[in-house]
Amino acid sequence: MDMSLRLRITLQAGAVTLVCLLGLAWAASQGLGLLLTNARDTEMGIVLDAAASDVIAGRTPVAPDGLEVRVLDTAGAVVVDENDGDADAPGTDPDLTPEQVRTLKAGIPTTTGGAQPVRWHGTVVTAPDGSQRLVVAGTSLVGQRAAELSGARWLLVTALAGAAVAGVAIWFAVGSALRPVARMRQSVRRLAPGTRVEVPDATARELRALADDFNVLLDRADATTERLRRFTGDAAHELRSPVTSIRLQSEVAVANPDPEISQEVHEDVLADAVRLSALLDGLLALARSDAGELPPSDDVDLVGEARAAVTRARAALGAEPSVQLTVNAMASEAWASAAHTEIELVLDNLLRNASRYTRTRIVVSVLAGQSSVRVLVDDDGAGVPREHRAKIFDRFYRVADDRSRTSGGAGLGLALVAALVGRRGGRVTVGDSPEGGARFTAIWPRAH
Repeated sequence: MDMSLRLRITLQAGAVTLVCLLGLAWAASQGLGLLLTNARDTEMGIVLDAAASDVIAGRTPVAPDGLEVRVLDTAGAVVVDENDGDADAPGTDPDLTPEQVRTLKAGIPTTTGGAQPVRWHGTVVTAPDGSQRLVVAGTSLVGQRAAELSGARWLLVTALAGAAVAGVAIWFAVGSALRPVARMRQSVRRLAPGTRVEVPDATARELRALADDFNVLLDRADATTERLRRFTGDAAHELRSPVTSIRLQSEVAVANPDPEISQEVHEDVLADAVRLSALLDGLLALARSDAGELPPSDDVDLVGEARAAVTRARAALGAEPSVQLTVNAMASEAWASAAHTEIELVLDNLLRNASRYTRTRIVVSVLAGQSSVRVLVDDDGAGVPREHRAKIFDRFYRVADDRSRTSGGAGLGLALVAALVGRRGGRVTVGDSPEGGARFTAIWPRAH
């Protein structure tokens, strides 16, 4: 059953209160009997002292109403006053066992059983004739037992009533405490795009913290929505260009079924298709990165990967490349913690980016530190202006808007590099190169 928070808190707090009150009622009922017994013991102690004084003085003790006083010999038998013909004065045999007599002679109270239990106190005194007498005072416990039961019932009723009152109080207290939260929830539902939750006054620290957390969450949601909107728009714009080109080229081929024109059209369509495929691959890789799909990490030798990437770049430049590519490594091996496919994508994109803007030379350096491994890609091109360095790793961002799609790419390569390196705990930076152009640095955690 789906219960509200208010009801759950009330039920739980009410149950705890009821258990506590019942425990207190039980403890109080146990203490009530002891309290009544102690009161009776105190009263009988006073009566017993007076009776003992009478026996010592040779007088017959007189019992107050509700109490009994007996004079016994040390064996527990009733002693009859010889000067008093009425044998009923000292009373009837209190029916004490030898063990109880010894207990009373030791000054310890005892209780006789039966349908009408009696509690006895006793003390040993010396009569005027020199004989030892056991003076005992007793009181019936029948009324006390009834009082204990009655008190226990009232304590139980009081505990139940107290738990009910506490439950009602908790219900209203929780409702009062949650009322600002309910108002905040309603205000969140009515929020217009771009607005934020009103922060309560400074006295409600928890509510202020909750409102601040709501606003932080809304900021993140708005930022995510804005990135998704911008990414979707840019992706649609980038996809439209090769698709439109392919369509126009196909229309030309259909309208002019000339073999020479058809060959040119096929070459152009192939180039656009390759460009479109690369764009889709980049979008797919970024989407997987955003979704948190992280391949298992492995130990990858960056020196070997850098040399392999340079070999692939040379092959892409042609048989007689105009750009010189070299690899500088301080050691024969430099192991990083990443996935092999990620390293390939990062190095290929960095070299492809450098190849677009360099003039004559690209240098790939691998440096191994105590906790990280770095790959530096330097070129001798125009470099990256400082005002663009903070955004150059954004998706679809280009340093020059008028750059051609063929030379400038789609603006996804560096964004993919930053995403792949960043999800392994590394980072990518851009700065000035000693070669005169740009230096891109990719840093991975070192494999252990």
